[in-house]
Amino acid sequence: MSARALCNSRSLHLYKRHSSSIDMFRIASVRQQLGQANRPRRGNLPRPRKYHPRARFSEIAAPVSTGGDSLRSTMKLMFSQAGNVVFPGESSLDFEIAECSNRALGDYQCNSAMKIFAELKDRGDTRFKNPRSLAEAIIQAIPAENSFFEKLAVAGPGFINITFSREFLAQEALRVFHCSADGTFETTRKFRKLTAKRAVVDYSSPNIAKEMHVGHLRSTIIGETICRALEFVGVEVIRLNHVGDWGTQFGMLLAHLEDISESSDFEVKNLQELYKQSKIRFDSDEDFKKRARAAVVHLQAGDKHLKEKWTDICEVSRQDFEEIYRLLDVHILERGESYYNYLIPDVLSELIEKEIAVQSDGALCIFADGSDSPLICRKSNGSFNYASTDLAALWQRISDLCADWIIYVTDVGQKKHFDAIFDAASRAGWLKRENGNVSLDHVGFGLVMVYCVFLVKTPPRSYLTFIGG
Repeated sequence: MSARALCNSRSLHLYKRHSSSIDMFRIASVRQQLGQANRPRRGNLPRPRKYHPRARFSEIAAPVSTGGDSLRSTMKLMFSQAGNVVFPGESSLDFEIAECSNRALGDYQCNSAMKIFAELKDRGDTRFKNPRSLAEAIIQAIPAENSFFEKLAVAGPGFINITFSREFLAQEALRVFHCSADGTFETTRKFRKLTAKRAVVDYSSPNIAKEMHVGHLRSTIIGETICRALEFVGVEVIRLNHVGDWGTQFGMLLAHLEDISESSDFEVKNLQELYKQSKIRFDSDEDFKKRARAAVVHLQAGDKHLKEKWTDICEVSRQDFEEIYRLLDVHILERGESYYNYLIPDVLSELIEKEIAVQSDGALCIFADGSDSPLICRKSNGSFNYASTDLAALWQRISDLCADWIIYVTDVGQKKHFDAIFDAASRAGWLKRENGNVSLDHVGFGLVMVYCVFLVKTPPRSYLTFIGG
């Protein structure tokens, strides 16, 4: 299934995903909230609560603003007020509110009933038989007339699971934002200033000669969300599309095209089929493998004929990608792997001079403490690879773009790769500045698994190949 098919079938439900927190633009927790973007959806469940006879709505349903600037602090206040209704005169009750570890159970969870019950039992208070009955009394002290919750339920020995109503979340969004006459949104809430002034966000990153698929689509949506959130709080954002337009796969494709005398008049679907054919030959034909690897070296060295053919391939793929970005209203600057090719020799020379990169079995490697395998940044045949490009890209974004914060949005399977890249940059001293260090973050998301799929060895920003379903 291609990304275009998903767009056209209006399947982009990530835009409508239910969130447990309206203050999603609090950037200190942006990675945590994105990591929970794949929450299960809930239906309209009943609210099995009764109005507590001793509670008055005015005592409990205080405006959200009185609870601080987050839903958690508001819930803490509300449960404290409910506790005061259940235990009049008790001023030492402490209610802890945390996010549910199991998203199917609710948004937040209050686990304080067990602790409070133990304290009451130590004092000889026997009003409640167990923590669960105490938790049920607290729920009953919260009036059903308020619009905060879709459901409040007791689970296990006394856990209170909290599910917010969608209506309440929508109202809170409108408290934070309002639409101006010109159609733009403004905030009614003051957000804390970030130390980062300029951020580079590396996301989407499809591969040339292949169709964009759902993994790249997911990176695009999450990455664009981060960009818009950062811009909203005043950070200058540079969106970069690190497309896979370099490396061994192009040597395979170019060598195959030379053999079959294929013209440049082809579509992406033709390229994908040609790539599959070249991969079969690469795995089975030793002579073809040597010529493919040689083609990579010649392309990276600037061979005119190969570069013309490579340019045609990139342009065909680029037109296909742009259609997807237009549908998503995403405007991103393309800087593929090839863009950084001229920087790689100097960057690797610096790492060699600083004794960070060393020769090992003919290849140039970076060994990190605690890692069981090195980061290979130049192959034994002298050609560059993804690590070479990522190191050069990171250096350029710090030195030339002057980024204070660099964020990579890929699947979680690339964490080890980026950990090694970040470690090398730190040891090289690239992150140090007089006015504060450069921050590096990898925002990882899970692989999207569907019927009849298999994982393949692809560039660091590739995720999944579909073979049916």
